[in-house]
Amino acid sequence: MMSSVVVLDNGGGLCKAGFGGERDPAAVVPNCLGRSAASKKWLVADQLQAPDADVTSVSVRRPLDRGYLVNPDLQREVWDRVLRSLLRADPAHSSLLLVEPLFNPPSIQRTTDELIFEDFGFRSLAIATLSSTAAFPPPTSPPSSKTSTSTMASAGSTSTARPSPTTSIKELILYRSINVMNETLIVDHAKEQLCFVSLDVPRDLQLARKSGKDNPFKCTYVLPDGVTHTKGYVKDMGEAQRFLSLPYGTIKHPVANGELDFQENGKNLEDRRQLDLTKNEFSLTNERFLVPEMIFHPSDLGMDQAGLAECIVRAVQSCHPHLPLFLTGGSTLFPQFRERLERELRPLVRDDYKLKITTQEEYCNSSSCFLMHVLSLNYP
Repeated sequence: MMSSVVVLDNGGGLCKAGFGGERDPAAVVPNCLGRSAASKKWLVADQLQAPDADVTSVSVRRPLDRGYLVNPDLQREVWDRVLRSLLRADPAHSSLLLVEPLFNPPSIQRTTDELIFEDFGFRSLAIATLSSTAAFPPPTSPPSSKTSTSTMASAGSTSTARPSPTTSIKELILYRSINVMNETLIVDHAKEQLCFVSLDVPRDLQLARKSGKDNPFKCTYVLPDGVTHTKGYVKDMGEAQRFLSLPYGTIKHPVANGELDFQENGKNLEDRRQLDLTKNEFSLTNERFLVPEMIFHPSDLGMDQAGLAECIVRAVQSCHPHLPLFLTGGSTLFPQFRERLERELRPLVRDDYKLKITTQEEYCNSSSCFLMHVLSLNYP
């Protein structure tokens, strides 16, 4: 019998939904509406992921801004698509567990309640935050495991600094190759496929200046042409993953004291002159690791904000020094994210403290999966 409890993790980028007691979300869809320039019809949620959906120059409208609800009408359309078409749930005979951001203003809470009870007619509602779920053991824990206190570090589309990583990579591509400012969904896919966190930024900046096969970061992303393919894709995934074989910590920096010479040599300039901008593709090199750098060092972008490691240390020092750390949010899925965070945290904490960082995959694949487990154990 299908559970009568619906779990809805309503993120700024993705909406994850399913039923209490199930391990994985039944639906993971974009939390937005989109319409291409050649169409008058707005595509909702999973319709943007359809194989025949043309996402070229799609105008995107999102119901959330920085995690907070700003357009209830758009959110109603997304939830209606998810609940009735994907989950096929009956709200009148179901309860809802909804994940909302911390410090949600009362006015937004009232608007959300109206959507849930008046528009959809759920019989009951429970509110949770991502940080509150970390107090429960994961589904794979022994039955004797007890709840504990922990620190949750969220680095998703609703919690990262502004400008967002997607906006930053669009601006870099615009400056270096082609105009993709209106290709939000395509660039977002390219970011997820190609960006990673550098473990040695000065060294990688030097490697990124090399040409040809000596550059382990250069790769090509092919844009959709609307005829043979309607989705973008990585031209050579093997080429894009060469950075994973770099021996970090064994190569000396070519420039002392981390001071880099950004003057390009003649060979690199010649390569740029030969770049054919008429091709339906663009190449990425150091953009792949410079974009995620804003999470660790936002001051590099001129923002007067602390990086992720410093924020974590401040939070832990304000409560308890022996708290486990859980990572959540889409940006934490960048390759080498945890390793870089460990390197950033180690100098900031005492030597006798052990660092224990748990990723989403290790915990339960996704926050929605974990919430479903918690709900199946605790919801009346």
